Amino acid sequence: MNIVSLFSGCGGLDLGFQKAGFNIIFANEYDKSIWDTYEFNHTNINLDKRDIRSIKSSEIPDCIGIIGGPPCQSWSEAGAGRGINDARGKLFYEYIRIVQDKKPLFFVAENVSGILSERHSHAFANILAMFKESGYEIAYKLLNAVNFNVPQDRKRVIIVGYRQDIGGIFEFPQDSGKIPTLKDAIYDLSLVEPIAITKSNQTISTIPNHEYLDSSFSSIYMSRNRVRNWDEPSFTIQAGGRHAPIHPQANKMIFVEKDKRIFDPNSPKPYRRLSVRECARIQTFPDEFIFKYSNINDGYKMVGNAVPVNFAEAIARKIILDIQDYQSIGICRRLRQLRYPEQISLFSPIII
Repeated sequence: MNIVSLFSGCGGLDLGFQKAGFNIIFANEYDKSIWDTYEFNHTNINLDKRDIRSIKSSEIPDCIGIIGGPPCQSWSEAGAGRGINDARGKLFYEYIRIVQDKKPLFFVAENVSGILSERHSHAFANILAMFKESGYEIAYKLLNAVNFNVPQDRKRVIIVGYRQDIGGIFEFPQDSGKIPTLKDAIYDLSLVEPIAITKSNQTISTIPNHEYLDSSFSSIYMSRNRVRNWDEPSFTIQAGGRHAPIHPQANKMIFVEKDKRIFDPNSPKPYRRLSVRECARIQTFPDEFIFKYSNINDGYKMVGNAVPVNFAEAIARKIILDIQDYQSIGICRRLRQLRYPEQISLFSPIII
């Protein structure tokens, strides 16, 4: 089943869909700091590197589905939150344009929880209306990736559209029923000491990408606890080294007063940020997925902006079952039409 990936990033969403059985035939990513990583790990995909605004829909191959995560910084609750009024927020319309023109059977769009905030309600309603007017039945939901075999609390909005001729609406998969922990994800990496670097370093760890940013901690960072225990899932992996959670080898931070905490001087082990590889594990990337960068902040950015692979796979597996059912019904209808052409129309509605 051939699909197209837009705003691909390093390819977490792509990898999850590939694991579920989809085939990526076209991918687009404009950020040059990501290109080497995507191409190294997706060798069978020719990455389009142009600004999506300059890509004609006719240049994108026909496909059964379109997936992608239009830039989310404009919708973030932690950022300026300018939403659709920001140039990056307007890129969501480019995603809609291509869906409208290509008319795939389905599409999936991922974004931050902030897109559901009151200040973006009008813009979000408009986005949903445009998808609906394009001929899609829309389902959206705020999900926590921790419920889909991802060892971190990570709330994201998933929008899934099924072309109306499918005759149904996407139903989100059930929770996995098990909450994975930091111990499940990264405990074995504790046997290898990561490399501390300040920005860029040519030293290579025996484990690829097992280095961490060694720099000061801002007052904002110290305003709340940044340590989770081994038996807990991680905090959200963010797109920057300075915001990376602290490794669970240290004690939880001590409350001093509102918006102020300190590191426990009696902690049995020192405080350090999670390494890029540890963050990648928490994002459920396999160890053979290598991140290419000269500046460590680019490594954290790629990992933090990605859709967790296991999360993407859970969504993809539900979609592929629905599409297979749709195709099977279509085959049965065509066979019946050959036998009873007066009773069955190719344009009869399909109910699944």
